Amino acid sequence: MDIKTFKVERWMNDYEDEAVYNLGETCIDSITVGELLDMAGEDADKYLIGLKDKRLTYGYIFGSPDLLSGIASMYESITPEQVIPTHGAIGANHQVIMSMIRPTDNMVSVMPTYQQHYSIPESIGAEVRIHQLTLENNFLPDLDLLRSQVDENTRMITVNNPDNPTGSWIPKDTMMEIVKIAEEVGAFILSDEVYRGISEDGSYMHSIVDLYDKGISVGSMSKIFSMAGLRIGWIATRSEEVLKACHTRRDYDTISCGTLDDMFASLALKHKDKIFDRNRQILLKNRAILDKWVNETEGVHYLKPVAGTTALVYYDKDIPSYDLAIRLIKEKGVLVTPGAAFEIEGALRIGYAFDSKTLEDGLSKITELLKEI
Repeated sequence: MDIKTFKVERWMNDYEDEAVYNLGETCIDSITVGELLDMAGEDADKYLIGLKDKRLTYGYIFGSPDLLSGIASMYESITPEQVIPTHGAIGANHQVIMSMIRPTDNMVSVMPTYQQHYSIPESIGAEVRIHQLTLENNFLPDLDLLRSQVDENTRMITVNNPDNPTGSWIPKDTMMEIVKIAEEVGAFILSDEVYRGISEDGSYMHSIVDLYDKGISVGSMSKIFSMAGLRIGWIATRSEEVLKACHTRRDYDTISCGTLDDMFASLALKHKDKIFDRNRQILLKNRAILDKWVNETEGVHYLKPVAGTTALVYYDKDIPSYDLAIRLIKEKGVLVTPGAAFEIEGALRIGYAFDSKTLEDGLSKITELLKEI
């Protein structure tokens, strides 16, 4: 299998350790084990002492009952039996695409998005039709264009909702139109929903599995739960065909998730409302800080994100995004992600969901460099 370099992940691997101001981070400010236990109302000393007797076996091969029911609670129409735990959302996306896409298929992938969605199917010989999202259309799918891109050989349409890197959110009525387009050709819809779950007003955020019986949702404990270290993700779908295919492949590439990961994820899911309340406050505060900076900084503009933890910020300097991002990390200690890692030039992805002081200081350093250029 010949596969392209994963640009975002390679960039983070190469430069993240140098960051003084990590504005490349996409997870909401991570929580400690102690914070999790406190939110769960557990006696931390008693709980942690009890861990010494926990046997490090494979545990529940298909996920514990608490984990499966906790994940199912993230949806309106999913039962625990319709959930497959994976090694992070990256494992879930890989498993779905490798299980469902064949070399004779074509699929439509939005762009910008997480590179798995177009590079993995390309690597197995499938035809990938890129659906370019634009700032002019608020980084939402163009329904007329999408209709022209599907045919009887279209196996899957993939979206990223909320979108990484733009922070856009596909409204329910638009999603229903995408469902109609998929239904016409019998296509599945894979929705990467790792940033879904925390709305601005606290309301429920719809999932593709609520809207379409051939919808596939991917989620994880990393972004909105602030627990990337657990490496727990999942596939949720009502499609028996998808469940069977993914379970078959899972025996080869996963077997089971970690016992301790399962245990802590189950506890977090049981008390997700407290975690989401904490994280919503961080998102709203920092989204306002980012918005103020964009509005007050000459030569930058963006679509204000309405969901997720990242924004795509455009700049008016005549310098490639990789070159600008390298200067930022080398000269100012600021890590951002070059837009070219998402096949977009003249822009940077900025994460804003960590502590506010780091965000403010990092943004001021970006202003310094832009003025110097």
